[in-house]
Amino acid sequence: MRTRLLPLLIVLMAGVLLALGVPLGVITAGVEQQRVVVDRIDDAARFASLAQFVTARPATDTGSKTPEEDERLATLRTELARYYGLYGIRAGVFYRDHTPMAAAPAGMPVPRDGEGAQAFREALAGRRSHDPHQIWPGDDTGRIPVASPVIRDGDVVAVVMTDSPTGHLRAGVLRSWLLIAAGECAAMLVAVAAAFRLTGWVLRPVRVLDTASHDIATGRMNARVAATAGPPELRRLARSFNEMADHVEDVLEQQRAFVADASHQLRNPLSALLLRIELLALELPDGNAEIASVRTEGKRLARVLDDLLDLALAEHTAADLQLTDVAALAAERVDSWRPLADDKGVLLAYEGQRAVTGWADPVALSSALDAVVDNALKFTPEGRPVTVGVAAAGERVQVTVADRGPGLTDDELARIGDRFWRSGRHQNVSGSGLGLSITRALLAAGGATIAYAPHPPHGLKVTVTVPRTGP
Repeated sequence: MRTRLLPLLIVLMAGVLLALGVPLGVITAGVEQQRVVVDRIDDAARFASLAQFVTARPATDTGSKTPEEDERLATLRTELARYYGLYGIRAGVFYRDHTPMAAAPAGMPVPRDGEGAQAFREALAGRRSHDPHQIWPGDDTGRIPVASPVIRDGDVVAVVMTDSPTGHLRAGVLRSWLLIAAGECAAMLVAVAAAFRLTGWVLRPVRVLDTASHDIATGRMNARVAATAGPPELRRLARSFNEMADHVEDVLEQQRAFVADASHQLRNPLSALLLRIELLALELPDGNAEIASVRTEGKRLARVLDDLLDLALAEHTAADLQLTDVAALAAERVDSWRPLADDKGVLLAYEGQRAVTGWADPVALSSALDAVVDNALKFTPEGRPVTVGVAAAGERVQVTVADRGPGLTDDELARIGDRFWRSGRHQNVSGSGLGLSITRALLAAGGATIAYAPHPPHGLKVTVTVPRTGP
């Protein structure tokens, strides 16, 4: 869930930062350019004030000029040259007919098209030129033209033109963008860290709930959730989960207690009943069929009660997990069952590794293997093999018991291990139908599992899996 939630939060936060950063970059570029344009307008206004009373044209028909005009024109030319030398900005004062009054550098032309020509025309009309188009850091060919009218006696007599390069402007905009990008990256890192903390805070109770649910599903009914972290809704869910788990544990405990008490309480009357049946049999002729049938059913009932008590104890008793040599334990159980196998003519053998360790309850695992081997010997015909093997499989240890009996169908494999279930084809074989249920309960308490599969060409293979790592 975290891998799905984190990208969603990160994409959303990245979108918000971009939605804020891109307009901020555009605004910053506009502000930088506006500052340059205002500065050029001020410069153009200063030059216009110097050129206001300079005509530089013949004042009379004889072509003479006054000394005062010569001095003002020289001052204007000096200021323009100094301006161009200091800032590299071309500037000039032009008459209405586009002839120059003064310009730096010399020979600076009046733009005939584009934004410069439009600015010149607007200045001739007595208006300040419009703002030029936006200059971006990658636009190395653009320039900023600014024009200002020179007004004398209410008439526009000349125009001041400035034509600025954009290198400093583009460098300033780029620096501003780099600062914004650095801020965005820092904000993104903070946002990612906050997203990790937020998802951890939200999902930690969910993971704890999942772990507790898995523990309860595998038989550890005492698993609970600490309702002290996460959002209020999840803390309330944790408390509700604990209440539900307490209720389920109480119900199961009552069921176990009932089964144990019932089987224990029925055991004594049944023993007394079987004793009276034996006494009654002494009064009847030998070989009486009814007495033999009653004896068989009585013994079967006693076996069912014993298995019920074992099942109740298996579901109630906590596993005593130890680092166990599973291979040695399985070989020992094979040796214990070999006399019975030899008596039935079944070839019982151990095949596999000689030393494989795993974490298991030795008593529970021995009982489970006994039940599985007992079943294999019951259903394997004389002269057929039953093989027990142990092998390491990654983080697990697998104990397999394979026989060459009649096997089970797919429908029967789906039901095997259910309480009191027995195949209709095997009703004549002794048993209560609880042996494999007890086995599953014993193994589940220690984190082990049991699985059933066909053993081609015919037969059944039972696999008991034990963890190799500690709890």
